Amino acid sequence: MSVNKPKEVLKLSLSASSLRDRDVLSKSDPMAVIYIRGRNGRLEELGRTEVVSNSLDPTWITKVNVTYHFEIVQTLVFRVFDVDTQFHNVDVQMLKLDEQQFLGEASCALSEIVTRSNGLLTLDLAHREENLKAAHSGSYGKLTVHAEESMNSKITTEMLLRCSDLENKDLFSKSDPFLVISKIAEGGIPIPICKTEVAKDNLDPAWNPVSLNIQQVGSKDSPLTIECFNFNSNGKHDLIGKIDKSLVDLEKIHMSQSGANLYLPAPTGHDYNNKVLKSQLFVDKFSESVQYTFLDYLAGGCELNFMLAIDFTASNGNPRLPDSLHYIDPSGRPNAYQKAILEIGGLLQFYDSDKRFPAWGFGARPIDGPVSHCFNLNGSKNYCEVEGIQGIMTAYTSALYNVSLAGPTLFGRVVTVAADIASKALAEGQQKYYVLLIITDGVITDLQETKDAIVKASDLPLSILIVGVGGADFKEMEFLDGDKGERLESTTGRVSSRDIVQFVPFRDIQGEEVSVAQTLLAELPTQFLTYMRTRDIKPKSMIL
Repeated sequence: MSVNKPKEVLKLSLSASSLRDRDVLSKSDPMAVIYIRGRNGRLEELGRTEVVSNSLDPTWITKVNVTYHFEIVQTLVFRVFDVDTQFHNVDVQMLKLDEQQFLGEASCALSEIVTRSNGLLTLDLAHREENLKAAHSGSYGKLTVHAEESMNSKITTEMLLRCSDLENKDLFSKSDPFLVISKIAEGGIPIPICKTEVAKDNLDPAWNPVSLNIQQVGSKDSPLTIECFNFNSNGKHDLIGKIDKSLVDLEKIHMSQSGANLYLPAPTGHDYNNKVLKSQLFVDKFSESVQYTFLDYLAGGCELNFMLAIDFTASNGNPRLPDSLHYIDPSGRPNAYQKAILEIGGLLQFYDSDKRFPAWGFGARPIDGPVSHCFNLNGSKNYCEVEGIQGIMTAYTSALYNVSLAGPTLFGRVVTVAADIASKALAEGQQKYYVLLIITDGVITDLQETKDAIVKASDLPLSILIVGVGGADFKEMEFLDGDKGERLESTTGRVSSRDIVQFVPFRDIQGEEVSVAQTLLAELPTQFLTYMRTRDIKPKSMIL
C-alpha cells in the first residue's frame, strides 16, 4: 500500500493574557506577528493578526498558516506590538513595526505545539533577546498558541471511473487505455496528480479506484483535466480523448448515473473547434472520507521513541588520535557520530515525553568481557536508557574510555533487541512508534541475519535509520534500504511487509543545503502512516 503524504498545513490561532499596558489613557492595542527561523538564523515573517483595540487579554481572529515539516526543527518566533492609534486605519501588512511599541516576544518549536493533545501551548512573553540586559523586571504576560490542521489535508475522494465506446488506436488489437488526472496551475499548465493502471485490449474499460486528496487538487471546485491515453511501450502514448471537470462536476456525473462526452482538442487551439466524441466517462462511485494524518496520531498522544546504536569496531581508528572517527576534539567541534546524534536525536526528542532513550554500542569489548554486539552505552548491566540527548553524549564519551574497539560489524543483535522493545509495547496496547538510529563506519558482515531481523521487525511499529560515517563502501547498506522498490527477503523466503529502513552516507550530505535529519527523516511519517493504516489503527482521540 502506498501512502501519498500531502503537505500538512496548520492554522495557528493566538491569544494573550496580562499584556503590559503602554497607553496612558486606555489599554494597549495589541497585534501579533509570527515568524519562522530559517537555517541561516534569519527570521521570515509568516503573517500578522489584526489589531485588537483597548485590550490586555486579546484573542485574535486572524489565523496564520504554516506548513508542517516533520524532518526539520521549525522554530517559531512570536512578537506582540502595541499599535499606535494613528495607525489603526492602516492595513496591518503595511505597518512599520519599528514605529510600534514592543510588548513581548516568545518562541518555541512547532513540534512542541503539535505534540500537545489539544494543540495548545502557553508561552511566557519576554523582552527581546538583544535587550535582555536592559529588560525591566516583571512579567510581560503570556501568549497561547493553538494549532489546528486544515481539514482539506484529511479529506480524500475515492472514485471508480470507466469509459465507453473508446476509439481504437491500435492496428491489430484494441486500445490499451489509461487515465491521467491533472490539476490546472496558473497559466493553464496541467500538473499530473494521479494515473490509473493500463486496461489491456479494452474499449470499454473500468479502472481500479483512484484516490485524490482535496489538498492535492486545491478544492472541490478546482478545474481538473482527465485525459485518456492509449498505452505504447515506446512512451509515446496516443491521446484518445479528454474532459475538463472539477470534483464537484464529477460528483454530479455520479449522481446523474449518466456519462459525459470526451473531446479531442482542436489543432488550432480554439475551444469551439474541439471535436466532441461519442466516447463517454462514467463515475460509478464517488465517496469522500477523512484519512487520519500523522498529526492526528500525535494529537492523540502517540509517541515516537528514539533509540540509538553506535558502532565501536576497530575500523573507526584509535579514539585518542585525531584521524579517528571517534576522536573527541578538545575544541568542542563534534565528530560525525556526535553530529548525527545531535541532529536526529535533537529533532526526535520533541516527540518523546519522558526523553529517556535506549542506547547501545556494538562491536567492542567491554572491560573484563568478550566482544559484544549489543552492550548498554551507559555501562549498566541492568538498564539501557539514558536521560536526554546530553545523556547520550555523556554516555558515548564515557564508553570510548571504557571499552576496547574490536569487531566484526554485526547489526542483527541490535535490530532484534530494538524490535523486542517495540513488540513489548505493542503487546501492552501502547500507541508508540520506535525509531532506531544506527551509526556505523563499515560494511556489515551479517547481512543475511540483519535482513532476517528487519523482515521480522517490519510487522512492528519500528523504523530503522542508518547513517554511514567515514569513507567505506556502503553498497550493502543501500541494499537494506527499500527505496529501489525491492522488498527484503528472509532466509525462510518471507518478504518484509513494508520498507522500514532509510540509509544515508554522511559524506554525501556534508556541505549540502539539507541536513542529515532532513534526508533521513523525510520518509518517516509515510512509514508511520503505512503501519497505522494497514493495521487500521486509529488515533487515540478518535476512538470512542
